[in-house]
Amino acid sequence: MDTIFTRGPSINSRLALALALSVMLIVVDHKFDGFSSTRVYLNSLISPIQYIANLPSVMLSESAQRLTSHQQLLSENERLTNRLLMMSERLQRFEILQTENVQLRKLLDAPVKPEMRKMVAELMAVDNNPFSQQIVINKGAIDGVFPLQSVLDDRGIVGQVMEVGTTNSRVLLISDVTHAIPVRSVRNNIRFIASGSGSLDELILEHVPHSVDVKEDDLLLSSGLGQVFPEGYPVARVSSVVRDESLPFATVMAEPLARLDRLKYLLLIWPELVQEKPEEVLPPYKFLPQDTAQQEENGQ
Repeated sequence: MDTIFTRGPSINSRLALALALSVMLIVVDHKFDGFSSTRVYLNSLISPIQYIANLPSVMLSESAQRLTSHQQLLSENERLTNRLLMMSERLQRFEILQTENVQLRKLLDAPVKPEMRKMVAELMAVDNNPFSQQIVINKGAIDGVFPLQSVLDDRGIVGQVMEVGTTNSRVLLISDVTHAIPVRSVRNNIRFIASGSGSLDELILEHVPHSVDVKEDDLLLSSGLGQVFPEGYPVARVSSVVRDESLPFATVMAEPLARLDRLKYLLLIWPELVQEKPEEVLPPYKFLPQDTAQQEENGQ
């Protein structure tokens, strides 16, 4: 019994008919453009299917592009942040040099200090001990960090390296009660000792006689005494001066210029001596803040 599929012309005949119709339609479309409107409708009908079929490729391409753009932005942001920190450090010194230029006109022939080596570090952790003001940075002995090394941010001195590990270091902030830094006033070059008060926004000027010329808003710079901090970097600004004659010394408070409560990127500075002998600072070393005075007395 014949089935429905065996009825009608043979396969070869149907193929020949289909080819003939195809050629005729191609000729008619080419010569008379008779199917232009039909193509528009067909394209409109097939367009959603094309979008759906192409969707995975588009999503992968956009995801890869966004990821690349995000990585580029992060890299560019880090590069610009490092550059800003470097330029801020240089600007700090240039502003002080400009202020002192009037006083030092007669010493223009004096030798200029060589450029110091610098490195940008990033904050890793903050010590949660309420009686200690310390932070941890992501640079250590393999980067040449050494004990007593000066640490700055984009505004001024932050503190000094206290302990050096292989890949990280612990920094003692200038606001710690065990920390003290020699400073001088830009206005009249009077020297003071600025000690930490335990508060991030306050320093104490120790043993200031009532007769000393110190005023509010005086800018204090590192004096370079003690050979720990380099000379001429901003430290603090005098915030209050109280002269109580019943007390042996005036009560002078200063506000640190460094933003100790919002540190992120920091700057490590190498003095010229360390640049000449870097091998002497590579081994890990632990520094105890209470030994500072004894080291200075012994000439260390």
